[in-house]
Amino acid sequence: MRDLFLLDPDITFLNHGSFGATPKPVFEAYQHWQRELERDPIHFFGRRANDLLDAARAKLGDYLKTQADNLIFVPNATHGMNIIARSIKFQPGDEILSTNHEYGAVNSSWNFMCKQTGAVMVHRPVDLPVTTAEEFIENFWAGVTPRTKIISLSHITSPTALIFPIEEICRRAREAGILTFIDGAHAPGQIDLDLEAIGADFYTGNCHKWMCAPKGSGFLYARSDRQAMVEPLVVSPPWDEESTFVSRNTWQGTRDLSAFISVPAAIDFMQENNWGEVQKRCHALASDLRGRMADMTGLTPRSPDSEEWFGQMIAIPLPEGDISDLGKRLWEDYKIEVPIYPWQGNNQVRVSFQAYNTIEDSNRLVQALTALVPL
Repeated sequence: MRDLFLLDPDITFLNHGSFGATPKPVFEAYQHWQRELERDPIHFFGRRANDLLDAARAKLGDYLKTQADNLIFVPNATHGMNIIARSIKFQPGDEILSTNHEYGAVNSSWNFMCKQTGAVMVHRPVDLPVTTAEEFIENFWAGVTPRTKIISLSHITSPTALIFPIEEICRRAREAGILTFIDGAHAPGQIDLDLEAIGADFYTGNCHKWMCAPKGSGFLYARSDRQAMVEPLVVSPPWDEESTFVSRNTWQGTRDLSAFISVPAAIDFMQENNWGEVQKRCHALASDLRGRMADMTGLTPRSPDSEEWFGQMIAIPLPEGDISDLGKRLWEDYKIEVPIYPWQGNNQVRVSFQAYNTIEDSNRLVQALTALVPL
């Protein structure tokens, strides 16, 4: 499937998780809608845009197994995160319970609100390697206190590429009267999603990452009984007391809607290319690579070898030492695009496998690391 993507053929691209990569037919749909806008901007915005956005939300809702009216389009998960952070009415001492595996933008958003309101951010440590979902849930839930107002969790963590067992956490939180916010930036397209079954109050995700939609396309989900809480970041007509979750969060002045309207093309692309099999093949590549690297380094993997804990993206520990130049060397000397960074005092490489990757890409990475790192 490499020829279906616009990626430079000279690069071994193992970093889909950072920004995604858009297939040619989806990008063509994106450009089509940009051209349609420019042919007659008044007609496009004034007469066509609402229907096009409604159809795109309906298609996305079917894909995510929820109603279209529970979804709004946002440019990215960080934007969705900020909508929720600004909408919660915190009192001094209210606690936001999270983990030490969360994405930097999520932490920054909550920390900003803590400084504004006197709320407190609580990072519950999740030790590695993880073992069972039950142990994770009990350890995390032990951090809940009478002051816990909202739980904020990644579905798939950015730094450690772990799938967290969020459904049971959301269930317990509902029973306890605690709000739940799920950062699903890496989940849509990488794993199958049923937003109603997950049961979160709020869930934000990217379409431009693993769904392969154009950059600038994401979504925010709000359960129907929580939608009145959600306030727009940008206030624009038709905001008033009668406005809905969708209407008050859709129009934000003039902006290019083409990425949102192209999401159905990305869903069609996945369906036409048997994405369930793509996910399985990419998971198998991730599983194979983590096993080979563990044999080479003698370092313990971060989780059991199971689809329960990782999908198409895997964070693999590397030996101790200075890795500040390693990513640059991989890029300059081997044309391999992959993120390498320390996390919690331990070195690691985070490898993403997408439809265009093969075992040869894994082999190139292993060969390069063998040459550059004392394994």
